[in-house]
Formats: sequence, structure tokens, C-alpha cells
Amino acid sequence: MFSMYSRAVDTRKLISTPFTSSSTADDVLRGVDLTGVRAIVTGASSGLGTETARALAAAGAEVTLAVRNTTAGDVAAETIERSTGSIRPRVVRLDLADRASVTRFVEAWGGPLHLLINNAGVVTGGLERTQEGWELQFATHHLGHFALATGLHHAMARGAADRDGARIVSVSSTAHMRSGIDFDDLHFERRGYDPQIAYARSKTANSLFAVEATRLWASDGIVANAVNPGGIATGLQRNFTPEQKASLDAAEAAGVFTYKTVEQGAATSVVAAVAPEFAHSGGHYLDDAQEAYTVPDDADLAQHPHGVKEWALDPATAERLWNVSTGLLRG
Repeated sequence: MFSMYSRAVDTRKLISTPFTSSSTADDVLRGVDLTGVRAIVTGASSGLGTETARALAAAGAEVTLAVRNTTAGDVAAETIERSTGSIRPRVVRLDLADRASVTRFVEAWGGPLHLLINNAGVVTGGLERTQEGWELQFATHHLGHFALATGLHHAMARGAADRDGARIVSVSSTAHMRSGIDFDDLHFERRGYDPQIAYARSKTANSLFAVEATRLWASDGIVANAVNPGGIATGLQRNFTPEQKASLDAAEAAGVFTYKTVEQGAATSVVAAVAPEFAHSGGHYLDDAQEAYTVPDDADLAQHPHGVKEWALDPATAERLWNVSTGLLRG
């Protein structure tokens, strides 16, 4: 039976694994054979995405790097092939902020799909919009991945049928604790733009996607879980404003998080992708390789650095966001 999510604060009721904050992706995959598993990792040309793809490939998975910059993707694929001795990952262009690019990717995909790792991310220092007028961070993190996942739903259902389940990993962030979803102003058309709030909303959306995708698709053998990889110094931060950098430094100084290596950061994504504890259980938010405890929406981030806000797991909000997202993509 597929369970949807757990709102329990009592950690004894939460799903746990043998892994910790210091575990690496290779630790999680030690002894795991992914031969025959077909996986897509978005944003796999650098950082967390490359490491996630490398670890999956090293375990035998057939990996596709879905990247905006195919030149960088080719470099990553070569590095993965050389370092693991595995089959060279396939590189396919995907710009999540461009609906036509997502459509081309989906239409070109053939055969079953077993793992979809929605990892790609962007950080903006100021307001940027897609050609539809959508705020870029929300469009990339949520709407683009939403379109990709729904477009690949049938491929994942085929994958689930031949391997006892398929999984989606939605990469969220502790930043989700800053804001829930503002349905009255999804794209900052009425209020002043704050890039940190925009990022936070998009990361809340990543978690809500996992809740509703599991509710709708569990009967097809597909589950989705959201993960917080933790604090990792990657190229994603190159566009931080001075205010964003100061906020990050203050959070680290306050003990909200401790920087992880990229190898450690990829571990929670890999746990959601392969750990037996999450094989048939979705709609969860994972942190440090465990299901995170739920905290009230008004909880202080400094006091609960490893929890998940209620607004990121609320089923009614998740259903509403799914319907709104469907409407936007049809428009």
C-alpha cells in the first residue's frame, strides 16, 4: 500500500534509514545494482546534479543528463564515464523555463523511465521572467519540472510496471521555510520582488508537487518525494546578491546548517531514489537521509533547521497548486 505523507512530529513515527548527514551518495549505493534502471537527472552538468548522475551511473543505471548547456553536459558525461568506467551518460538539451524545450524533450523520450531526479535550479538576484511573463525561479523549479513529470508520466508508468515501481525525486531546500505559496501573486505582478521569497516559494512548490503526484500516481506504481540536500557550495550561488550572501552566512553562523560536500549533498537524493524504505511511500520531505519532522508554519527556522513546514505538505494546497499549474501550462 502506498502511503501519502506523514505529518507526525514524533520522530519515532517517521521513516528512517541507516544513513546520516555525513553519508555520501556512494555510501547509499554500496551493494546496489541499478542495471536496467533508466534515469533522468535534470541540471546534471555541474554540482549536485553531476554527482547524483555519477553515483547512479556507477551503480549501473542508464543515465540521461538533461541540461540547458549541452557543452557543459558533454564534459560532465565524459567525466562520469572516465571516473566510473560505466556507459557514458546520454546528454539531451532541456531548458525548463522554455515550454517548447520541455515538449521536445518529452516527445523524444522513448521507452520506460524508472527514476526522474528533478534537480535543476536557478537563483536570480533580481526579477526575471519567461516569455509567458512567469517569474523565472518558480517557472524553472516548479512549472518546468511539473511539465516534464506530467509529460513523462506514461513512460514512468511503464517503468513502474517492469521494475515494481518508479520514483520521482524533487529537490527542495530549507529555504522553503521562508514562504508558502501566494496564489494571489504567483509571479510578483502586484508586490515588490524579493528573490529570496521567490526562491522559497518555488522550493515549497517542489515539496507540494511530491504530495499531489503521489496521491494521483501511486496507483500507477509511481511515488514522489522531496529532498533537502543541505547547504552545499555550488555554482548555483554565483548569482547571489550581497543580501542573499549575507543571509546565508548568518544562517551558517547561527547553526541553521553546516556545509556539506557535494558527495554528501547528493546522498539524500539518492536515498529517495533507491532506498527500500521509500520504494512504495511518497509525499514525504527528506532531510539528512531521513524523513523530516513537521513543524508549524510559524516555527523559527533557527530552532527547526531540519524540519518541514506544514504548508509544504498540505494536501489541499498541493491539489490546488497542481490544478493551477495545469491551467498555466494549458494557457
